[in-house]
Amino acid sequence: MSKNLVIVESPAKAKTIEGFLGKDFTVKSSFGHIRDLVKKGYGVDIENNFTPTYEVQPDKEKVIAELKKLSKNAEMVWLASDEDREGEAISWHLYETLNLEPKRTKRIVFHEITKPAIQKAIQNPRSIDINLVNAQQARRVLDRLVGFELSPILWRKVRPSLSAGRVQSVAVRLIVEREREIQNFKSTSAFKVVALFKVGNAVLKAELDKRFATEPEAQAFLEKCKAASFKIESLETKPAKRSPSAPFTTSTLQQEAARKLGYSVAQTMMLAQRLYEAGKITYMRTDSVNLSETAMNQANEAIHANYGAKYYQPRQYKTKSKGAQEAHEAIRPTYITNQTVDGERNEQRLYELIWKRTIASQMSDAELEKTTAKINVSGTTELFVAQGEVLKFDGFLKVYMEGTDDEETEENSSMLPPMSVGDVLENMEISATQRFTHHPARYTEASLVKKLEELGIGRPSTYAPTISTVQKRNYVEKTDKEGTPRQYVNLVLTKGSIAKEIKTENTGAEKSKLFPTDIGMVVNDFLLQYFPDILDFHFTAKVEEEFDEIAEGKLDWTKMLKEFYKPFHKTVEKTIDNSERASGERQLGIDPVSGKPVIVRIGRFGPLAQIGETNEETGEKPQFASLRKDQRMETITLDEALNLFKMPRIVGEFEGKEMKVGIGRFGPYVVHNSVFTSLTKEDDPYSVTGERCIELILAKRQKDADKIIRTYDENPDLKVLNGRWGPFIALGKDYFKIPKTMEADKLEFGDVVQLIGGVDKYEAVIANAALKASKGKGKAKVVKIAKEKPAKKTAVKKAAAKKNAPKKVAAKKKAPAKKKSK
Repeated sequence: MSKNLVIVESPAKAKTIEGFLGKDFTVKSSFGHIRDLVKKGYGVDIENNFTPTYEVQPDKEKVIAELKKLSKNAEMVWLASDEDREGEAISWHLYETLNLEPKRTKRIVFHEITKPAIQKAIQNPRSIDINLVNAQQARRVLDRLVGFELSPILWRKVRPSLSAGRVQSVAVRLIVEREREIQNFKSTSAFKVVALFKVGNAVLKAELDKRFATEPEAQAFLEKCKAASFKIESLETKPAKRSPSAPFTTSTLQQEAARKLGYSVAQTMMLAQRLYEAGKITYMRTDSVNLSETAMNQANEAIHANYGAKYYQPRQYKTKSKGAQEAHEAIRPTYITNQTVDGERNEQRLYELIWKRTIASQMSDAELEKTTAKINVSGTTELFVAQGEVLKFDGFLKVYMEGTDDEETEENSSMLPPMSVGDVLENMEISATQRFTHHPARYTEASLVKKLEELGIGRPSTYAPTISTVQKRNYVEKTDKEGTPRQYVNLVLTKGSIAKEIKTENTGAEKSKLFPTDIGMVVNDFLLQYFPDILDFHFTAKVEEEFDEIAEGKLDWTKMLKEFYKPFHKTVEKTIDNSERASGERQLGIDPVSGKPVIVRIGRFGPLAQIGETNEETGEKPQFASLRKDQRMETITLDEALNLFKMPRIVGEFEGKEMKVGIGRFGPYVVHNSVFTSLTKEDDPYSVTGERCIELILAKRQKDADKIIRTYDENPDLKVLNGRWGPFIALGKDYFKIPKTMEADKLEFGDVVQLIGGVDKYEAVIANAALKASKGKGKAKVVKIAKEKPAKKTAVKKAAAKKNAPKKVAAKKKAPAKKKSK
């Protein structure tokens, strides 16, 4: 038995650390948090100073039993969970649950998993920082209280099964308010004038220093240009420089990985966690931009070796974010000399991004020369302006350039041709193009993180969970939006004549943007009306600052909870008694057929349109139709709502059975003989013909037939299919790989059973599928399995090896159990 037991929270981290310590150390993992607030009730004794009640999570009981056994036999227990508040809380819960003795317990922290860092931590242990633990407890208890008291109100006043959270609700508010800004935005147009001038053998592009509000104004200017002369009025050249960005914090890594690599916030954190636990980067939850002296020296060596002395410029950055937590260093490679690492491709790409950002932060400024040429137009006061940029020394740009969220970024300036003041230019073409103002950009996951950080809401450990939670709760969805065609006017002056063109462009297309759902908007409005403090940005930021003060030992955590909870609970009681039900109801107009009002509102199963009301005297009931996935209650029109009631519609018969067109949550479809076939984007569900539906049905049948490579009489649910990445085995809804060395079309039944995993695995898959299908269906479970058993026995006897025979005999012993369940 080892003298020392080291406990970390992750198996991957344990594996890496074990390689750095000798035979006297055993490294084990707690697999994350081992305790949490009890699930029943609040888990918090409000009357007794907000004392929390914890319980060991059921899936951690075996882990705890093993750790208890090992800790009793160890001379020293080293608690080595992460260095932030969550990590400190994990160490504290381990200390309490394992009943560790202070004399035989030490707490160690490190921000990188390298041999020197681990050995240094062992040499410099400390005790558990109860202030950090209390800050984590305060956050957990506060969020439990808010969730447990707000959620039941939403069940009563909005819809069952809803939930609310403190930080998540603020994030939803940001997205809802941005959506309403966009809905209320009125686009205006103006004419942008661009000229192409001939300068020697080169072409100079210049833009007019003003835009014209109307087409007649733009036309009038082009008329003046017909006979005008164009002369260089001034040339100004001045030096400029660009400086590198600071090394990555959690939020800037999430933003840049989204811009450059297309990663979601959750994906970035998952990959960063793996890199950290493998000892390749420093701790990934930090709001510090500092680099250690060791890192600075490594960067110095790497820059001198790879780029030369003139590219090196050491820099120390200061953290600007509010309430920066206790992390010591920015996210950087543990060994900066390693430009790349082994591993999965996405991990490699993220590592390379971190390496480039770290190296660039210690490199020289990029030196530029900016030239501005102003061109006089005779007979007018307007000037054309041409700007060029020459890179004199690339500096840090040799390695890295930061991305941007600006969707309206102009094309990069280029070098201007040689010119002198007074030069007369030849006009080749002048165009006046109608351009439109653009609404504020919707949030991406990355830009939402940036906004939350600016407002001081949340911390490095909460950004990713917050964004994931609002999507899981269906308050927000990340989706793409197709653009719509828009016409614009283009006036072109060439060779003394003006031509007018009407062109078409695609506008409004969105990719991976955050949209509020209808239920998200209704819940936001309700909470904003009755709980303005919970959704107030400054109030939420103040709570975060108080957590920071608790972590620093400046504020008692129970006092902070008391001051928060008392007014909050009073508002809860008042809201339960006095608030109205919220459904987001909106009247669209009158149905021309029935003369009844048409409304949209949130129903039990989501947003819907409704015609009429319930009349108890006549027994008349309203009509309902669900909104389509791409429709919103705040923007749907009367005609669009009335169209929903035309569905489903029968478009004819085929093979003696009717074809019915409808619109589901995933788009329009035609259903025939209980088989659903999607309509294409070109097919309008309101006008598609029966003939077209037959075409789509036959095309789907052919596609499905082409997909099937082989079926088996022994079991109709067993198939060999052709998939996107090659052939595979399908057994109901379970799928299994086929080795590339095997010919899929020649696989016999016995071969397929063996590829699934043998007779036992094959029978278990079938039994499990039958069990799932029969939930709540009484005897159906027994009948389904009984029907399948004989087929399996006879087929497997022929196909499987003799060694499987005892397993078949064993299967018969299960018969009495079936009778019991029957």
